[in-house]
Amino acid sequence: MRTDQADRLDVLCSSVDALTHEREGSPETQPEFEELVRTIWRLRQPDGCPWDKAQTHESIAKNMIEEAYEAVDATHEQDDANLREELGDVLMQVLLHAQIAADEGSFDIHDVCRDLNRKLIRRHPHVFGTPKGEKPVPAQTDVADVPDIWDQVKREERISKGKKSGEEPGLLDSVPISLPALMQAQKISKRTAKVGFDWQTTSDVWGKAHEEVGEFKTEPSGSERAFEEVGDVLFSLVNVARKEHIDAEAALAFANRQFHSRWASMERAAKVSDKPWMRVLQKSSISSGDRGNRKSMSSRSSRTASWHCCSATLRSWTSCL
Repeated sequence: MRTDQADRLDVLCSSVDALTHEREGSPETQPEFEELVRTIWRLRQPDGCPWDKAQTHESIAKNMIEEAYEAVDATHEQDDANLREELGDVLMQVLLHAQIAADEGSFDIHDVCRDLNRKLIRRHPHVFGTPKGEKPVPAQTDVADVPDIWDQVKREERISKGKKSGEEPGLLDSVPISLPALMQAQKISKRTAKVGFDWQTTSDVWGKAHEEVGEFKTEPSGSERAFEEVGDVLFSLVNVARKEHIDAEAALAFANRQFHSRWASMERAAKVSDKPWMRVLQKSSISSGDRGNRKSMSSRSSRTASWHCCSATLRSWTSCL
């Protein structure tokens, strides 16, 4: 059953598209997209591809994640040609899921595009106005204001869903449980902080982090309680990052890439010099310490000691080079 608000949103969407279409440089029809949609449809026809016909939403769920990560890798590499290809692979997953749904009679790609367009217009009242007739004021909107606008619209959406179902969705219900744990922690932390569940200062969060570390140290190694406490330590550090306006996921990904790069450099140095791995390691800097002036491993006795513990493994690696 449609509501007056839904009808008003339809009118707004049509008006927005008409005005946008009049703008110079506005995209025209997309024949290549329609060709692609038809190709995906054809692959799932009775005389199509056996693999494509056999797929379900569940069977290709992991493909969506893998393709998205590969597209992200392409952005980090600043490789436009590869990014173009990887975005195509992501789009293929979207179209295949939509075609599976269409074959089941649930929805199709046109529904997906229509719903997304409505959401974009609804969540950008500062650009397009609102279904209630309120005019947009983009000139008065700063970049920093936009997240607050989105939050307000999302709150209204939750209230609307609650009226339809008889129960308003919880604040965290829409946080995907399939997200990587670090990203999920960031979303949970941000959402609860916005409703006042937060520490006052970064120092307060650090205090909580040190408290969690202390609790972890009291638990038996490898125990279930140690497992839980490590999770609390990591969650508290995500909150530290948030308070410092740092994306924890991006920061850890950067550290991973830095370590990977330094390790690869040591591997190359070992091959070129034909020296034992331990000597190469002790002369290399692989920690994420002081930028531009990193101390050598040999000057960090505590870390060097830990490397000696795995010298046998490193020697076996050297024999394989």
